[in-house]
Amino acid sequence: MLLTIDVGNSQTVCGVFKKGNLLYHWRLKTDREKTADELAARFLSLFALQNIHFTDIKNVIIASVVPTQQQAWYEFSTRYANCTPMVVNGQSLETGIKIMTDNPAEVGADRIVNAVAAFAQYGKSCIVVDFGTAITFDCISAKGEYLGGAIIPGMIISMDALASRTAKLPRIDISIPPERAIGANTVDAIKSGLLFGYGAMVDGLINKLSAEFAETPQVIATGGMAELIAPYTESIQIVDPMLTLKGLNILHEKNT
Repeated sequence: MLLTIDVGNSQTVCGVFKKGNLLYHWRLKTDREKTADELAARFLSLFALQNIHFTDIKNVIIASVVPTQQQAWYEFSTRYANCTPMVVNGQSLETGIKIMTDNPAEVGADRIVNAVAAFAQYGKSCIVVDFGTAITFDCISAKGEYLGGAIIPGMIISMDALASRTAKLPRIDISIPPERAIGANTVDAIKSGLLFGYGAMVDGLINKLSAEFAETPQVIATGGMAELIAPYTESIQIVDPMLTLKGLNILHEKNT
């Protein structure tokens, strides 16, 4: 079995693949102070729920944007899965795409993995929108070139800013959507601003980015809030919450 690990700033998503098929996946809060031993204790329970043992894990691949957690997961892999993990950094691995940015080394591991997954699955020009702590827009040409993209603050950052930087605006639950754009109360007004507002902002950026392609790109959304925001957009065509894990599996296959 292959354990895939995507460490984001807010959440860590892990999945277990067997012969290319995703069997199980988990979404955990990223704790920058977690040690390898604490990660192992957490996964001892999660694995037990699916009747998986550490000895079943033969390979591990890690993509991390949190350096301290990359080291912790590396130690977890060597100590408990008894294997040297593959680490995505954009330089040492065969990705199947060409990074065309000014400084390839600064491109986040998650963005590389998403680009690999999108191009491998669709084989055409793509824009991947990853709804995480930040919302990233990654552009891949029809030739498999990673062109760059755009980054904006994520919805949780905006919600936290509203609650912490204003005197009367409350923290709200946006899982229950507003019925219309004109909010008749403060809570609905905030929901409208976030959901309809972010939807319009995503559409606007997609239109700007698409105009710089030679052909109309496929637009794929992923990340923890993709399914929440996608209905408020017109440009997102596919929602694939497991895109990053699939990309990690593809990268492992390419480099094994």
